[in-house]
Amino acid sequence: QVQLQESGGGSVQAGGSLRLSCAASESTTISSSIMGWFRQAPGKEREGVACISSHGLTAIADSVKGRFTISRDNAKTFLYLEMNSLKPDDTAMYYCAARGWADLSLSLVPDDYSDWGGGTQVTVSS
Repeated sequence: QVQLQESGGGSVQAGGSLRLSCAASESTTISSSIMGWFRQAPGKEREGVACISSHGLTAIADSVKGRFTISRDNAKTFLYLEMNSLKPDDTAMYYCAARGWADLSLSLVPDDYSDWGGGTQVTVSS
């Protein structure tokens, strides 16, 4: 029901950085919903990367902890994923997603999210 759109993907050398952004068609979605970032590499299952609650609580996957940061802007109209120290294994299509408004717990499980963006490609070369 809610349209999400990612941007900011691209190609970067290993060790570089990118910041992904996600915008929602409904103004209250990012501010009030649990929001998550997921990624899927070719031939692999979709995996959770990070998520954030309306109060700023976060859950980060071990594979990216210390390198990636999930956040909202001050107005809570955009969701971000700042990616630092990128590795070739980070190469994937990255998706933002929203849980239902009544779902208030952090989750990195794709099936727990109801609204999805179309994805933005991140390619990290060695």
